[in-house]
Amino acid sequence: MPVLRSTISRFVVIASLAVSILSCIRDGAAENGEAIDLAEFWDSSHHWYDIRDEERVIDPLPQQKRYDPSDIRKIADNILLFQKVSGGWAKNYDMTAVLTDDQKAAVLRGQTDTAATTFDNGATYSQVAYLAKAFHRTADERYKRGCVEGIEFILRAQYDNGGWPQFYPDRSGYRQYITFNDGAMIGVMKVLRNIVKGKSEYSFIERALAQRVEAAFSKGIACILRCQIREKENLTVWCQQHDQVTFVPRNARTFELASASSMESADVVLFLTSLESPSPAVVQSVESAVRWYERSQIKGIRVDTIEAPKTEFIYHTSSSDKVVAVDSSAPPIWARFYELGTNRPLFANRDGNPVYSMAEVERERRTGYAWYTYHPARVLAEYPNWKRRIGS
Repeated sequence: MPVLRSTISRFVVIASLAVSILSCIRDGAAENGEAIDLAEFWDSSHHWYDIRDEERVIDPLPQQKRYDPSDIRKIADNILLFQKVSGGWAKNYDMTAVLTDDQKAAVLRGQTDTAATTFDNGATYSQVAYLAKAFHRTADERYKRGCVEGIEFILRAQYDNGGWPQFYPDRSGYRQYITFNDGAMIGVMKVLRNIVKGKSEYSFIERALAQRVEAAFSKGIACILRCQIREKENLTVWCQQHDQVTFVPRNARTFELASASSMESADVVLFLTSLESPSPAVVQSVESAVRWYERSQIKGIRVDTIEAPKTEFIYHTSSSDKVVAVDSSAPPIWARFYELGTNRPLFANRDGNPVYSMAEVERERRTGYAWYTYHPARVLAEYPNWKRRIGS
């Protein structure tokens, strides 16, 4: 027996050492191996560095250092620091920023301020997705807890009709509307889709939560289809934001008028084409949107960026301007907005009045907003592939 106990003891020690070594190897690979994609954080990061915002709890330093994308633990720790007690996140910060002690203290104090939690500019759903991958790489339980709390926040924020507001719980003004702008609702739906599909990084999700996510995802699909704009019995595309009760297009900021939005709708269509075994309603939705894109494309022009006197605007500084130039060889382009009823390219200034050319938009908005886009070209390029996949 003493020999057996000694053998067992040595085996336990060796096994524990092996687990420790494997853990170090795994953690090292996570730290220094392939980075987790940070693309979804770009919009908020850009706003933190380039756009002035009085609502932020911290501003970037002149030479703010940033973590290397391979520093997964440090970035994930940052994400947990920025997470509010409600489980959601505010927008317009850089999750890769190397924060000073003072910056960390300010962010920590702001964790209880849940009014700013949002899905705008990639916030919340991007952090949830990153934490899931970070846990998958490191097995750090803190990342798992943060991810689950973020998913619970997403489920609480969903309307009964399947849509998501831009902000939650603050749903004042246009924040209450079902929001496709800047990929808000589609970003959330992509995270839920990956959970429903059983992606490996979400293997830790318990069955009860997975079932709730699946129900939320199904309601989200139904909401997307209900929001699609119908004109004269023909389905077209989507507005940046829709009424959370009636589903009709709604205004948001003063220069974002209720309209058919080519840019945001492209993400909606590409998401719908990613669905396996699409329903007849989804097929009709995609087909209708593609027809709208085909007849709404603009040929023979391009948008040029030209030098201009450096000017300080309220939210940004610009040393350039944008103009529309005639170019018969230019690829098709789309206006971001099209007027409801007429399908004319639509623009606006901060006074809320519609205009019908970018030249009529004041320079502050010309240089601070994307009025034309090539994004729909991806829809038209993907469409034939999608048709083949669904056997249509």
